[in-house]
Amino acid sequence: MTTSTVHYRTCPLCEAMCGLEIQVQDDEVRRIRADREDVWSRGFLCPKGTTLGHLHHDPDRLREPMVRDGDRWSAVGWDAAFARCEELLHGVRDTAGPGALTAYIGNPVAHNFSLGRYVGLFMGVAGFPMIYSAGTVDQWPKNVACALMYGNMWLIPAPDIARTDYWLVMGGNPQASQGSLLACPDVLGEIDRIRERGGKTVVIDPRRTGTADRADEWVPIVPGTDAALLLAIAHVLFEDGLVDLGDVAELVVGVDAVRAACRDFTPEAVAETCRIDAATIRRLAHELAGARRAVVYGRIGLCNQEFGTLASWLVDVVNVLTGNFDRPGGMMFGKPIAWPLASLPNPQWANGYQFGRWRSRVRGAPEVLGQVPVSCLAEEIATPGEGQIRGLVTIAGNPVISAPDASRLDAALGGLDAMISVDNYLNETTRHAHVILPGLSALEQPHYDELIWSWASRSAGNYSPAIFPRLDRPHEWEILARLGGLCAGMRNDDIDVGALDDGFCTALIEATGLTPEVVLGHYDHGGPERLLDLTIRTGPWGDRYGAVPDGLTLESFRAEPHGIDRGPMVPRAREVVCTRSGKIELAPDYILGDLPRLRSRLGRASDGLVLISRRHLRSNNSWMHNVQVLMKGKDRCTLLIHPDDAARAGVAHGGVARISSEAGALDVPVEVTDEMMPGVVSLPHGWGHDLDGVQLSVAREHAGVNNNRLAPGHLVDEISGNAVVNGIPVEVVPA
Repeated sequence: MTTSTVHYRTCPLCEAMCGLEIQVQDDEVRRIRADREDVWSRGFLCPKGTTLGHLHHDPDRLREPMVRDGDRWSAVGWDAAFARCEELLHGVRDTAGPGALTAYIGNPVAHNFSLGRYVGLFMGVAGFPMIYSAGTVDQWPKNVACALMYGNMWLIPAPDIARTDYWLVMGGNPQASQGSLLACPDVLGEIDRIRERGGKTVVIDPRRTGTADRADEWVPIVPGTDAALLLAIAHVLFEDGLVDLGDVAELVVGVDAVRAACRDFTPEAVAETCRIDAATIRRLAHELAGARRAVVYGRIGLCNQEFGTLASWLVDVVNVLTGNFDRPGGMMFGKPIAWPLASLPNPQWANGYQFGRWRSRVRGAPEVLGQVPVSCLAEEIATPGEGQIRGLVTIAGNPVISAPDASRLDAALGGLDAMISVDNYLNETTRHAHVILPGLSALEQPHYDELIWSWASRSAGNYSPAIFPRLDRPHEWEILARLGGLCAGMRNDDIDVGALDDGFCTALIEATGLTPEVVLGHYDHGGPERLLDLTIRTGPWGDRYGAVPDGLTLESFRAEPHGIDRGPMVPRAREVVCTRSGKIELAPDYILGDLPRLRSRLGRASDGLVLISRRHLRSNNSWMHNVQVLMKGKDRCTLLIHPDDAARAGVAHGGVARISSEAGALDVPVEVTDEMMPGVVSLPHGWGHDLDGVQLSVAREHAGVNNNRLAPGHLVDEISGNAVVNGIPVEVVPA
């Protein structure tokens, strides 16, 4: 007998968090379309969200643990897999000490129901001296700026574009990404609505992106010079008497220091460097100050460049100086219904944020927010000596594709004594693992986004129960708890996953001021749903375990399959800013100390070509290329080049070019297009699926090239350690 059911859930693939209507027939996903009744996305959906069924049914997705012996992989049971993990990890601890173990945390962790909530438990139990993460590739400058300005590295404000009249977009392309550190469904639709109410959107980017096409104005800029432009805008604001701090005036300190910092950065002084004329810079400053409600937004293109921290910091500075901070239509802090675990104070920063507390063993890279550049990982594995990394745990990450100097890391991973990967695929990175522990598909587990609601345009939420629940195997949170214990030297027989979870939950309960014994008595099970219920109940609209009779609980969301909405952003700066001074620190000394490096950039010639990255609406870093329906159409892994540059380089549209940097060279098809500004070429990131041993059948057919093989590992934003993957000097010649 045929059975058909309809399920409502949130797409977990990106920060748009779109609502889905999923039709299932006989345990097979038949159709996915937008949930028009979803209180958050209201019928908006991008092409990726319709493919969750393809991901769930993908024959290449791993369903059982895999153990490697030489070049041969074998599927094994969970007990055998964990036994092998114990053997490998304890072997490293016994021969090289606990400092020889570390972990790499990938971007998908933030979008996974279990991993996002339990990666902290894993790291705490494992006791690693340090870890590596995708954060030092795409967002560490923003974390540094927010740590110093607001007191918490994850207290990140976002643009309230639904109520603004003037939106200045820098280094972001929501047309493809749907937004990053910005949660708002249908961003392009919001651009249209800004125009309809008489407003304007301006995109500043080296490439005329899909977002720029939808906007009212595109202003090309030389990669890596955004900080100089923003300083010049700030200079005009001071020079022309346009500074107005608005409602946060008494909460801000450091305005005079900012005035002094931007004094020499006149529009005329930066115009040639940015390739934006002084009149345009002055006009942009006046438009920002003159709009009734305005906001500046900067994202990945500002983070992973030469002056990432300065640029990320100055985005917020300009919003403050124009009175567009902590007010509707400006830059605001989200108010999540369920508070994120990252919002809790971190004891290591109890006396304020300090950087450079230690340095990496080989390169001597200074620590920033507990990490060093991910490009250090290859040399720390490959370089013998005390402290050499001999064991690695990767969690939902593919750094062989996503990390700079990718060739070096690819070569280094093969020398590890122990590599354990929590991943659903045998990909470019996990092919080096000794054990792969697969997680669940998105449809096999519940979902409720954890951190992303912190920068959402509304206080909403939606809980999604599992469509195909799996009770016959450990979930990701249980895998992480066990791996943490093994890394700490525990034996499998002695690891009590439930006890570790109870201890973790108890610590969180104590942070809320409630009594653990009373709260724990409400539950007969642990895991991420218990943590979610805790954070809802103790959140701003929660029931406080009965103290607020009409308050929200997880059961409230179970009863509302289309979600719950508590309204738009509200001013929160006085409530959430937690610097030691209690003020918004507009001019942190640590960041100001990087200005001389930027000044020296103003006099540097930039006659050659530079490379920037890009992404596509139908792609998501490296992990959506095995979905056939998303790979249809023309080749997307191409080199975009301006007609004038193509003529000088002797390359033609449809031909093949060799692009090279100091790190390597690639042969790639050419697209000649005026969407690139002269002097800048573009390759997408996330490709290069033709390596031996990769079991991604669709992706291999559309392998493309890995642009991170062109990114020199030593190129970083000096004060954050974030990789520089935009603005890399390159040469282009016919292949």
